[in-house]
Order: sequence, then structure tokens, then C-alpha cells
Amino acid sequence: MSTDRVIADDAEALAVAAELAADFRKEAAERDVRRRLPHAELERLSASGLLAVSVPAEFGGADVRAVTLAEIFRLLASADASLAQIPQSHFVYVNVLRRQGTHAQQEFFFGEVLRGRRFGNAQSEAGTRHVQDIRTRLARRPDGSYVLDGVKHYSTGALFAHWIPVLARADDDTLHVAYVPRDAPGLTVVDDWDGMGQRTTASGTVRLERVSVPADRVLPHHLTFQGPQLHGAVAQLLHAAIDAGIASGALAEAVEFVRTKSRPWFESGLETAAEDPLLIQRFGELAIRLRAAEALLREAAGAVDDARDDLTDDSAAEASIAVATAKVTAAEAAVEIGSALFEVAGTRSALDSLGLHRHWRDARTHTLHDPARWKVQHIGRYVLSGTRPPRHGLL
Repeated sequence: MSTDRVIADDAEALAVAAELAADFRKEAAERDVRRRLPHAELERLSASGLLAVSVPAEFGGADVRAVTLAEIFRLLASADASLAQIPQSHFVYVNVLRRQGTHAQQEFFFGEVLRGRRFGNAQSEAGTRHVQDIRTRLARRPDGSYVLDGVKHYSTGALFAHWIPVLARADDDTLHVAYVPRDAPGLTVVDDWDGMGQRTTASGTVRLERVSVPADRVLPHHLTFQGPQLHGAVAQLLHAAIDAGIASGALAEAVEFVRTKSRPWFESGLETAAEDPLLIQRFGELAIRLRAAEALLREAAGAVDDARDDLTDDSAAEASIAVATAKVTAAEAAVEIGSALFEVAGTRSALDSLGLHRHWRDARTHTLHDPARWKVQHIGRYVLSGTRPPRHGLL
């Protein structure tokens, strides 16, 4: 998919996201139950220009604020959490280019993004000692080019991508990102994702066997974490926005169901379920949880914007802590509201044919990306002793 549409500013980006979310919501349950992969929807996303909104202005992009980017993801996730998850890595690796790309690399790849090209990811590996134990190798050839070998898992977006950024270790063991065409010889994307939630992300396996990579398609990712950076904060902000969107979508469906389908409990003596004071109380509690999550999301995005305007060790730390706070809260809200939907809506809401369980499944699956308990630890250390969070890309 190529596009001539370039979104001009934050207001246009939000309007486009709201319009797409409204359309994507219509068949979200059907896509989930049938595991119908959203090829057509992603083509619309590319054609809309929305995937290029973080391209810097000097290269022709809108360069929207983090507040806007977070709201885009929240809107999309409120409609379809799988669909919103797919471009998360796209924006992360646009960000890598912003920080570590040469001018020539930026000019080429930002041009690709402006034309509607999508980035996937080949980052995580399974069976290693821990999540940062990356064993995919990027070996340098005598002519300066590279060759990639390895196996990646949880490769969200790779199946739908034009370019697949691959995280790998070079000969000196430092981390690099190689941007590899989806159709490169030796690169295979396997659609073997079978998660209980986010069923249509196609977060399967990427196999790399002697994949050739020109030198100008490789970036030194290890340099990202030297000095103050917002790489992790932006990546985690988008995850928090997805969780907040899931919570919002679940609450909206619960409201609609109780208003139109739920029966009042016979002991209440009321005509409709929506008049039941016990249900009213629970909806009030859930609404408070959601508002808190959304408010913290906006605050965190604002902290990222502030840090981007004046990047220091202190501003980067404040942004990371704000994002971690938002992520913990949004994750809890998504899981709680996704589950409470059935509590307030009643027995009929559990029918498999309605697909309302997708909200909880999506929330429970997505919130496993990284443990919230470690975020709480870093927040606690920051509050108690002023200890800045580590620079490892997950905060």
C-alpha cells in the first residue's frame, strides 16, 4: 500500500484515528472469533497517513506530540486491541531511526513510512535466559555488509510488514537493529501465534537464515541507552494507551449491554437493570478506575513531551516514572473492567457468540508484556531515594 496522504498536524491525526476506530469497532468481535487477520484494515491504516505522524517535520511528517500519539493508540485499542497492537512496534522503530539513524538512513526510511510502508518487529526470543538475552547474530562480512542468523518469537506486525527491524548482537556483542525487507531471501515469517487474547496480531515466529543486510540498513541500538533517552518511555506509553483503550472499550460494551439486554434482579423490584442501585454503584467504581487510568496516561504523555523539549537525566527519569505509573494503573483497569463486564451484565454476556470475553482476554494477554511489579519497584525507589530508573528500554 502506498499513500499520497500526509497528515498535517495533531488535530487531523486525532480526527483520522477516531474515524478509523469507529469503523474498526464494527467487525472487531467477528475478526477475533474467526481469527480473521486484519490485512484490509491495515491497508486502510497505511492509506490514512496515520502511520507517519511521528516522522520529524524536517522530513515532511507531522511530528505529533506524545499526547496525541497516546490518544491515537487509546482510540484504536478501544475498538480492537489486536489491531492497535500491530503498529506499536512500527512507531518504536521509527523512534529508533529518529535517535540513531544517519541523515541518509532517516531520509530513506522516513520516506518509506510517508509512503505507507509498515515496520514490524523481530525482537523477542524464546528459551533464552531472560528477555534481554538476545542471541540472534549480526556478523560483519569483509565488504562491510552483514549476515543475520537467528529465530525470533512474539513478532507482532512482522506478517503484515514491508520492513522488519531485527534486534541482533554484532561481533562485539553490542545490540544493533537491522531493517530487513519482508521478502528478503532467508527470512521466513511463520503465522503460529495462538494466544488466548489479541488473536489477530499474528505475533508469530521469524526465522533468519543467512539473511544478507547492507551496511546502510543497520543502526547501533546500544547507543540509544547511553545518556538520557525516551526510547523505553515512548514504547511503554503506547502499551499503557492500549491498556487504557481496552478498559474503555470494555466499559462501553458493558454500559450498552446493561442498558439494552440485561434483566433486573427480581429482588430489586425495578423495571430495568440500569436502575439497580447496586449496578449503579459498580459502574461508578469502574468509571472512576477508567478516568484515573486515562488521566495518568495523559499526564505521562505530557511528561514525555516535556522531556523531549528539554532532555536531561532528570526529565527523562520523570517521564519514565510517569509512564510506569500510567502503565501499572491502565493494566489493572483493563483486567478489572474486562472481567467486571460479566459481573454487571449477567449470565447472557458470557455467551461465546457475543465475543464480549475478548476484552478480558486481550487485557490479560497484553498486560503480560512486562511485569508491572518491577515498575512499582522503580517507582518506589524513585520516590524514596530519588533513584532514577534504569535505561534498559522497558521503562
